[in-house]
Amino acid sequence: MKTRLWITAGAATAVMALAGCASGPNEQWGTAGGAVGGAVLGNAIGGNTASTVGGAAIGGVIGNQVGRRADERNYDRNYYRGQRNGGYYPYNGPTY
Repeated sequence: MKTRLWITAGAATAVMALAGCASGPNEQWGTAGGAVGGAVLGNAIGGNTASTVGGAAIGGVIGNQVGRRADERNYDRNYYRGQRNGGYYPYNGPTY
């Protein structure tokens, strides 16, 4: 029981540390989600602490890159939408 508590605490700390390094909202969610998914998958495959931590690290990196790309795509789309409408500043608000 004590070992599971330490593994859970370590995995939660790793997720928070990885999510703190991300900059955009999709990048943060991607990092956290990838780390959790990677930890679950690593534990299912390996069944030990090393595979869980390794899966969290690999999943966090992959999720970070996917989220970063989504943030870049959203920024480009909003920036060019503002330029097309003749505005100097990028479009920052919702469309109703």
